[in-house]
Amino acid sequence: MRRLRAECPWKAAQTHRSLARYLLEEAYETVEALDTGDATHLREELGDLLLQVFLHAAIAEQAGDFTMADVARDITEKMYRRNPHVFGDVDATGLDPAAVNEVWESRKAEEKQRTSVTEGLPPALPALLHADKVLDRLERSGRPAVTDADDPDLGDRLLSLVAEARASGTDPEQALRDAVRRRLP
Repeated sequence: MRRLRAECPWKAAQTHRSLARYLLEEAYETVEALDTGDATHLREELGDLLLQVFLHAAIAEQAGDFTMADVARDITEKMYRRNPHVFGDVDATGLDPAAVNEVWESRKAEEKQRTSVTEGLPPALPALLHADKVLDRLERSGRPAVTDADDPDLGDRLLSLVAEARASGTDPEQALRDAVRRRLP
């Protein structure tokens, strides 16, 4: 990546900001590959996504901010901290996925020290995903969002559908993508 940044005028001109759209595009292409179940396509898209990580790390390294080794070290340390049932003092015997997720979320909350349950949620998330995350955070904080499917406002009705999906254990983004895909020619 250092060589590409040095010898390729396009890559040399890129910044974190100019690459944001490509990072999003590659993430969505990876989701598409997951949806289709095509392992070859998934392998390609994971590579493209990883390329974005390496490119951003190279830009940061040139700016003196951090290196790829720093990124790898940080994620490794995070995995150790947030998975004490694997690497630490929490006994995993009898833990189901929901209990493991609660351990993860409690460790994350300790680390982040956020003042609001919705702090840290990127507002640029797709609307269904953002709604799902907000409802999840509200529920985990003991403040379930009451929604009324009979409300005349379309946004409130959509939020009710997200709440309904959550209650049934359905990912609303995935459900909508699947429904659209079923209607494609």
